[in-house]
Amino acid sequence: MRIEKVANAAAGAPGKVQRVRAVCSRPWLCPEQLKLAKLQVEKAIKEKKIFMVQGRYPVIRRLLRARGWVERKAPRRAQQEEAGGGDAELSTAQHGVQPSLESLCSMWLPNEEEEEEEEEEEQMDKDDPDGLHNLMSRLVQDQVPYFIWSSRCSAAERCVLRPDQMVNHYARGGCLTTKEGLCLTLRNLPWFDQADPDTFFPRCYRLGAVDERQAFIEDFRLTAARSLLKVALERAEGEHTALDPSPKASDAPAEGPAPLLPPQLVEEALRVCGGHLDSMAHQDIDGDPQPHSPGWDSFLQGYYRVVHEGAVPQLSAAQRERGRSLLQGLAGQLPQLRMEGERNVWIIKPGAASRGRGIVCAARLDQLLRLAGGAGREGRWVVQKYVERPLLIFGTKFDVRQWFLVTDWNPLTVWFYRECYLRFCSQPFSLRRLDAAVHLCNQAVQRHCRPGLSRHPQLPADNTWSCHQLQAYLAQQGQAGVWAEVMVPGMKAAVVRAVRCSQGLVRDRKGSFELYGADFIFGEDFQPWLLEINASPTMAGSTAVTGRLCAGVQRDTLRVVIDRRDDPDCPTGAFELIYKQAVVPTVNYVGLKLEVEGSSLRRPRRAARSLAAAAGEAEDRAPPCAAGMRARQTPGSLPRLRGRPRVPTAPHRGALPRLSPLPLLQSTRPHGAEEGRRAQGGAKRSGDGSVCPHPSWQK
Repeated sequence: MRIEKVANAAAGAPGKVQRVRAVCSRPWLCPEQLKLAKLQVEKAIKEKKIFMVQGRYPVIRRLLRARGWVERKAPRRAQQEEAGGGDAELSTAQHGVQPSLESLCSMWLPNEEEEEEEEEEEQMDKDDPDGLHNLMSRLVQDQVPYFIWSSRCSAAERCVLRPDQMVNHYARGGCLTTKEGLCLTLRNLPWFDQADPDTFFPRCYRLGAVDERQAFIEDFRLTAARSLLKVALERAEGEHTALDPSPKASDAPAEGPAPLLPPQLVEEALRVCGGHLDSMAHQDIDGDPQPHSPGWDSFLQGYYRVVHEGAVPQLSAAQRERGRSLLQGLAGQLPQLRMEGERNVWIIKPGAASRGRGIVCAARLDQLLRLAGGAGREGRWVVQKYVERPLLIFGTKFDVRQWFLVTDWNPLTVWFYRECYLRFCSQPFSLRRLDAAVHLCNQAVQRHCRPGLSRHPQLPADNTWSCHQLQAYLAQQGQAGVWAEVMVPGMKAAVVRAVRCSQGLVRDRKGSFELYGADFIFGEDFQPWLLEINASPTMAGSTAVTGRLCAGVQRDTLRVVIDRRDDPDCPTGAFELIYKQAVVPTVNYVGLKLEVEGSSLRRPRRAARSLAAAAGEAEDRAPPCAAGMRARQTPGSLPRLRGRPRVPTAPHRGALPRLSPLPLLQSTRPHGAEEGRRAQGGAKRSGDGSVCPHPSWQK
């Protein structure tokens, strides 16, 4: 590749970055290569083997090309800028027109992703030195891609795909892949499984909802009361051991005798914990409807003095016995009591961010509420209980990135990857320091942190381990069986439960699939705790461990979603089918059909009047013909028929002769044309007088 710098000395100002244009000088292709490329393209079009990849996935490109697939490259930003595609995309999105898949895969990117795209182009040039794949990509530029791998979920959200197209995302997956969505989804677990989400997912609250914000405040206060009891009992019995083996002098409390706190603080904690235990055991039904609640502001200040400043609460013998009994009862009701610790640390996260952005740890209620509602922190936030007693390796915190694959939502089909890797923090674990280098294991965060001076020398310099290295470490600690007996089964159960809860929320599509990355942390008892689930997990091989495992999971994913369609017995690599649901019958949608069932409402009939009353009304109301008034009638029209015929009880008074009543007509058929003409003729021969309809006509 030949790089030419385009600089205009007359227009360019000093200190500005000049644009760089890359001009590719491809080697000349012989006719045999051109013929071979054309034949391969024709075969790929016939077999529907056209794919499109957006993002840094060189392994996917290489594996698909080895299977005979031809890539249709998405237009780059430079090409879109020259053709005016950027403005077209903006106008399309503003007017609500559904963009095409190619436009979604080539939208304008942030600066960090632009750099990744440039690195991707350089990698593609290395993989295609003779330019043969680039030539074939131009030949299929007008073809439909039948396999789409994108790092953006919008490829499935906003595009209409053909039934024979495959895409690596499902629409409406935010209920599983966002922190806010997972917080809401797992609350419906009792409807799908006889399990409690508090046994594998730290309790979480949305601070944007008023009721959940108040629930978090109450939870923080109750946790503070429990933590105060634990600290008071441990210090009274001399069994208190800090998690930090050698805290810094600056972190330790000031020298001198620790201040003593009155016994009322412990008594308030005992009263709060007792009331909480009674409410969970439903023993407060016949009690006081308004139990005593302490002054929480003063109680929290005393709690902060005990935990953060080293104050010693006074504890009597009776309070010790009562405190042990309450904690023992709470341990049977609260599965997260052990992992809570004693400093009441919570972690606040953006509801839909990734790569550790915006995550902060805090141990004071006012600080947590201020962080969530501070200026410049727009969006939705969740607060989650921090695991204060995690499993440590050489005194350092770590978490596990575990992959799983969903190939169908009806029937729900989940594949679990047997390989995973560990991510370490850069500095030793300490609850006295709530820095990102100590508590956030994301590689995007730790790459900017310096390793601590007291870091154990056996920890890896790149902060990554494979699961086999973890198993070797556990075997050295005398816990060789916990990985296969406790840790892996716990992760599988958490994945299946989370996916089942979101089954009715994610939009199913036959032919689609999605690879997820779940983050777990383990407690001191080796139980896994699910932290979050990520869509489009990173496949960048930044370390030796991730380079090998990420390439393996991409290879095995293609085995499951492509090779297994033609050969159900083909090997699936390290993927293990852990859940296969029975097919749930669904009603085919045949269009909108509205139908109302019921009976019509009829107007109630009037009460029957007496003949005498009817006769009196007839006498009082004289007809128009009798009063000497001419009734208007259109020539050639029928006489107006009224509703109910009235039985005449008295002769008419006036100029007309007295008429004897005629018998009622027995037929109920309407008058035909002949009767109408006769009636009109009779009206014309009636002379100069007004026409008064006969009572028998009213029938």
